Amino acid sequence: MDFSLVADLPLTVESVDIAQHARDTSSGFHRKSTTFVLSGAGETGRGEDVTYDTEDHDALAAAWESAGYDLAGEYTVASFSARLDDIDLFPTKAPERETAHHYRRWGLESAGLDLALRQAGESLGSAVGREYDPVRFVASTRLGEPPSTTRVDAILDRVPDIEFKLDPTTDWTPDIVDALAETGAVRILDIKGQYEGTEVDQEPDADLYRLVFEGFPDAVVEDPALVDETTAIVEAHTERLSWDLPITGVESVESLPYPPNWLNIKPSRFGTVESLFETLAYAEREGIQLYGGGQFELDVGRAHIQALASLCYPDGPNDVAPGVYNDPELPEALPASPLEPRADEPVGLDF
Repeated sequence: MDFSLVADLPLTVESVDIAQHARDTSSGFHRKSTTFVLSGAGETGRGEDVTYDTEDHDALAAAWESAGYDLAGEYTVASFSARLDDIDLFPTKAPERETAHHYRRWGLESAGLDLALRQAGESLGSAVGREYDPVRFVASTRLGEPPSTTRVDAILDRVPDIEFKLDPTTDWTPDIVDALAETGAVRILDIKGQYEGTEVDQEPDADLYRLVFEGFPDAVVEDPALVDETTAIVEAHTERLSWDLPITGVESVESLPYPPNWLNIKPSRFGTVESLFETLAYAEREGIQLYGGGQFELDVGRAHIQALASLCYPDGPNDVAPGVYNDPELPEALPASPLEPRADEPVGLDF
């Protein structure tokens, strides 16, 4: 993806507003997100801030009338991004986590790109000269405490050929691994060894790492921790490793401990459209395999990550399933993979 293909798109912003969304999830937490709504020249662009902490969304909502962002003006996509450098995106309190700076920045950057494309009468695909392809997706779920295959089994009952991205934990047993492996449907295992200070942290555990690598010999393993007890295990399987949390731009890819074969692309981690596009172009040049990642998006953010997957890595094991897969109670009918592109050419960042 070449950022120059969208950098000079003109963009008129007349007003900025926000809308907050909330929903319970299958992972047991209450999700909030904020959509930025940019209006101008008779069009509206939207982008979703997927900051994880409810307090950050509520602080913005409470202060919006008095401390909203002054972004009215004439821009290009590139100059709009430069304008955001001068905006305090957390005007009343620092975010609970540093990652929120990129998440909120992406909410505004994606809204700006969406609006610019709509004002030009373009889709992202037409702007960058790519076709929308069907998107292969996996179902991402946790197994609960104590771990059980109940939810995996329920999804397979509804969609027999679905594939999975799962989060192993230290309470997984060999019996659980055997039952999951027998399905032949597990494509990605996210060890979450790169997380710190979150509810989903997984401490490095050599026994768990052995169980995962040996029990799923064909699966991609994401975000291992490299400590004395795990490094040798991980180094025996570098061709199967993928990275998610550390990936925020080209420099972060070049700083990985091993040349990567796989990357999980979550646009919000990059903050800016330019950083995302530069990293996609770098991965293409280097032959790095990609798949898209989701963050429990509640609004337009889900369509945006699906559109990027469709254009850039449609055949990857994309964690971009329709949001209904994240509902605490599964409906009887679930959409099957792949997601088909719209019959008509979308406008903006839609899919």
